[in-house]
Amino acid sequence: MKEEYSYETIKQSFTDYLIKHNHRKTPERYAILERIYAYVGHFNAEFLYNSMIEDFRVSLATVYNTLDLLLDAKLVVKHQLGGQIAQYEKAFGGTAHNHLICTNCGKVKEFADKNIRISIESKTFALFEPASYSLYLYGICNKCKQSMVK
Repeated sequence: MKEEYSYETIKQSFTDYLIKHNHRKTPERYAILERIYAYVGHFNAEFLYNSMIEDFRVSLATVYNTLDLLLDAKLVVKHQLGGQIAQYEKAFGGTAHNHLICTNCGKVKEFADKNIRISIESKTFALFEPASYSLYLYGICNKCKQSMVK
């Protein structure tokens, strides 16, 4: 199950990463990190950029570059689902969750299932220690299913 962490802990993790890899600690990078961790759900780079342009002076390139740093720092996860635009989500502290992905419109919805979590967490693997997991189920969402019937 996902633990809750303070934003200050997450920010410190990013700061440690930036120092270790000799990257600049810019206000824009921290603003992007804060916006991501205030958001609930999946997002793409353009959505993140559009949500920031009124409050911060950032370019789309800065958003993409910062997302790359956050991926490397293991603070976000990127989901490239078929031909759809890459989706991101926050990832600090390791997560165990499941995704429903519409193969028609690309909508991603998370769901929790206690039985799946218990089954995976109780499974042992030879020469492997799992840290987190993510399950993807592909199909057609209700909205697309209803539009196909019409």
